[in-house]
Amino acid sequence: MIALPNDDNSCGWYQALPPAAPATRLRGQQQADYAVLGAGFAGLAAARRLAELKPDARILLVDAQRVAEGASGRNSGFVIDLPHKFALEHPDPVHKQKLLGLNRAAIAQLQGLVERHGIDCQWSAVGKYQGAVGERGEAFLEHFEHLMQDLGEPYHWVEKGELSKVLGTPYYSRAIFTPGCYLMQPAALVRGMADHLPGNVELLEQSPIRGLQRERGQWRLQGDEGSITTPRLLLGTSIFTREFGYLKNRLLPVMTFASWTRPLTDEELARYGGELNWGLTPADHAGTTLRMTADRRILIRNSYKHVSKYGASVSEGMRQRIRADHRKAFLARYPALAEVPFTHTWGGVYAISRNFTNFFGQLEEGVFASACDNGVGAAWGTISGTLLADLAVGADSQALRDIRQVTGMPSLNPPEPFLGLGVKSRIRLAKWQSRSEL
Repeated sequence: MIALPNDDNSCGWYQALPPAAPATRLRGQQQADYAVLGAGFAGLAAARRLAELKPDARILLVDAQRVAEGASGRNSGFVIDLPHKFALEHPDPVHKQKLLGLNRAAIAQLQGLVERHGIDCQWSAVGKYQGAVGERGEAFLEHFEHLMQDLGEPYHWVEKGELSKVLGTPYYSRAIFTPGCYLMQPAALVRGMADHLPGNVELLEQSPIRGLQRERGQWRLQGDEGSITTPRLLLGTSIFTREFGYLKNRLLPVMTFASWTRPLTDEELARYGGELNWGLTPADHAGTTLRMTADRRILIRNSYKHVSKYGASVSEGMRQRIRADHRKAFLARYPALAEVPFTHTWGGVYAISRNFTNFFGQLEEGVFASACDNGVGAAWGTISGTLLADLAVGADSQALRDIRQVTGMPSLNPPEPFLGLGVKSRIRLAKWQSRSEL
């Protein structure tokens, strides 16, 4: 029994979009030269690249939901160029430079699509802040500075007074600014890319695949009202890759949550006193991500949960408790805006691995996958999906060689219930240790 996405219907990014056009669903028996499962950043990139490499091929891109309803439309709107979190700690500088090059290739690709198709997604090259609240956070920032120096990347310190003029709050003590990050409206970007796919890519939405099997040298994808037969299948399914029997005991499903306000009024914006369109990630990894969007919304993201059943693991009571925690974080930063309500609170599930290794490659004959983004879906999904198409058609490039060198096999997980208990304990410990930075 394949467990399908079970996301809440309160993603602010998605709800802010205009209504989508009616979906085309999988119906009848379909034959494709290539099938791509999952229409997030990885799947969209894979389908586009396949179409470029094989202009006469029939390519079917299939998703269980509407485009942008899933994880790709639920992140905090950062496209980060730097190796992220634990990848930045890698001892091999060549490894980190390869990651940096891959991420920047993804950013260039996304920017090209935004400009070429006029995608209205608040795309902006404004960099990002990595912020500390107190001594614990500042210690992380000093370590981050050493990592930036080792990497040879530009950065500068932003002290409390200057920082508060940007953020509209004196809550943070210091930050390090790095210039290479882009901000965007993720749901708008993903939908915009789906709206401008090449002509030989057919997008099938609201078409869950409930069975996958090998028949006479072909792969058969069984849906509710139809099926697809194809010799080559590309999986851009992230954590759901394990539902098809691959990497089954190697991926950890984690959900992170965000809340945001309605757009601030002119009077509220004057009280806020900061700038528009910036993003701050926490120096302490378990801290709070903060955004002020270009359309005047303040976004708070923290709270991590192990979700063995994906969205079905999250009760309404849990969501309300998370919303209350977000409210505390908001009021600590913006007490003068206490009357400004949250309009949406949502979660997004992604895959991590215990050894923080991304999977990229061929799973078996005719099946290829990029899975386990470890929390950096926009850039990594884009470049890994693109290069997965190259791998599937037998193309070669330096970028393909690079991605194969920096990826590997996620480590095996202990069996349940020990896995769930261990992950939940680690999340609780990280939250307690980071309580001063929340």
